[in-house]
Amino acid sequence: MTRPFLVISTRESDAATQDELRSTLHLSGLTADQVVHWRLERDPLPPLSELQPENFSGFIIGGSPFNASDTEKSAVQLRVEADLARLLDWIVEHDAPFLGECYGVGTLGVHQGATIDRSYPEPVGSTWVTLTEAGLADPILAGVPQEFGAFVGHKESVSALPDHAVLLATSGPAPVQMFKIQNHQYATQFHPELDQEGLITRIGIYAHAGYFPPEDAEQLVERTRQQDHPWPRVILQNFVRLYGSGE
Repeated sequence: MTRPFLVISTRESDAATQDELRSTLHLSGLTADQVVHWRLERDPLPPLSELQPENFSGFIIGGSPFNASDTEKSAVQLRVEADLARLLDWIVEHDAPFLGECYGVGTLGVHQGATIDRSYPEPVGSTWVTLTEAGLADPILAGVPQEFGAFVGHKESVSALPDHAVLLATSGPAPVQMFKIQNHQYATQFHPELDQEGLITRIGIYAHAGYFPPEDAEQLVERTRQQDHPWPRVILQNFVRLYGSGE
């Protein structure tokens, strides 16, 4: 690997951010020296001439407490959205590798004209994902079975994709679980970067954030301990394998 991946976080919680980076490295097979980690909620992106996005193998954005469909947004959220839109302008123009996990649906979706709303929320826990014919043929999903379990937990989702987007995966609760733009931009509604430890950590951190009744936290933790979803992480591993050459 000649160029690092840029891993972008948008979580104001230090514990959530550190755990998301831990699980991203662990599940992808990347090492710390193969990534540049950027806390976008804390550090604004510089002008692209300074960031030099062409020097990264690809871009990975994890989940977020921010929602594109929020009716009231803080100054930090508005600035994060503007920074990501500016970066996505460059990524889409250059057809650069991008993997947006959960929050990626909102960021890439909004950027490309998808309808993002609260029509298909999913509670914190597990869902069953089904690949479309396009998904079965896509290299980022190589080795992934047509149906698999994944961790989810989101308030918003895609209710309509633009015509130029390719639907790669769906589910009963959320009809758009994964889509593709051009050749190399991907977004998932589920979490490829999330393992049991990570979901348990987030349950504790976001117990009062409106994802579930706080009194259900202990039950959710126990349920998570009984679940393991190995297939979504293959997507993350494939992304690194496909684009990690830095070419």
